[in-house]
Amino acid sequence: MDSPAQLKPGTFKITAQDGNARCGELHTAHGIVHTPIFMPVGTVGSVKAIAPDDLEAIGAEIILGNTYHLYLRPGDELIARRGGLHAFNAWSRPILTDSGGFQVFSLNDLRKITEAGVHFRSHIDGSKHFFTPESVLTVQRNLNSDIMMVLDECVAYGASRDYTSKSLQLTTRWAQRSRAAYPAGTAHNLLFGIVQGGFYQDLRAESASQITDIDFDGFALGGLSVGESKAELTDFVYYSTPLLPAHRPRYLMGVGTPFDIVNGIAAGLDMFDCVLPTRNARNGTLYTSQGKINIKRKEFAEDDSPLDPNCSCYTCRTFSKAYLRHLYTAGELLSFRLNSLHNLTYFLDLVRGAREAIRAGRFNAYRSGIEACYPDELAQVKGWE
Repeated sequence: MDSPAQLKPGTFKITAQDGNARCGELHTAHGIVHTPIFMPVGTVGSVKAIAPDDLEAIGAEIILGNTYHLYLRPGDELIARRGGLHAFNAWSRPILTDSGGFQVFSLNDLRKITEAGVHFRSHIDGSKHFFTPESVLTVQRNLNSDIMMVLDECVAYGASRDYTSKSLQLTTRWAQRSRAAYPAGTAHNLLFGIVQGGFYQDLRAESASQITDIDFDGFALGGLSVGESKAELTDFVYYSTPLLPAHRPRYLMGVGTPFDIVNGIAAGLDMFDCVLPTRNARNGTLYTSQGKINIKRKEFAEDDSPLDPNCSCYTCRTFSKAYLRHLYTAGELLSFRLNSLHNLTYFLDLVRGAREAIRAGRFNAYRSGIEACYPDELAQVKGWE
């Protein structure tokens, strides 16, 4: 359901609601994003095994790039000289870039955090680098991403309360510096703040209060899906989402499975990304309307049925399970493309179906149908409420 006219970048309109689940339109310089939305991950400027025309064919509206990886190679200034990331990778629709904070903080002994920023060594060649809240925005503006994320610290699961409290205060100060370095309305690049606080409800609330007091174009929940149980993840999603302003887009970073996504939508979240559909595709795990299957299993060796009879993607229209299994077991590169094409279609169909269900006032039934396809995850959260 396209909007008849594109409005000023940053405009976010709620178009339908069913309980806390909602449909919306986020206007960016490169087009409208219809929420709830799943964003395929193109870490180094490419969604693995998938070309831009594939993404357009399956209805992707926005993709991700990563500041850390693109800064290291080929370099943000090189990309800027070629007209920005949209021109460089031939993708004309919106792009969101992560600040690179998660990647830097995952380096552990290769980085050092200070008030000014974070010193780190490249995972590629060990060279020394320094990210500040201001410098990561410079990188992202060179990339010309439609949505830029602020630099934050993503604390490890199990971090102490004292460390988590000090960390969220640092994240707030960095967020304030980010907004000061790039005032609202300066240009068309939107800036999102990130709520941290680990797995302490009061610290989550404290972080949300501080971050949402800053005039960001949207707000994200960070620091989830970092090793916690499914029940903890679900609990903190439902607890934290109402802490974010209802009139701005709400983004759950790096999460998750189809089960996680429909529960995030039920909580009132709008935007999701995860490497799961493409990573699992390369490992032979495929998502279908009947649940997950592992295409490498011997039972599919002579199965002439399509992967998913309810899917209209090129893979399902054209090839049998037997052929997909053959490609995977033979190590053929085509396996990566066909499996990834299907998994991404499934995730994009998932959010399209959610939008339709919300508009029809039947989202709870839709959510229950998706959950039933993933009984293992459902069993892990039963009783959490």
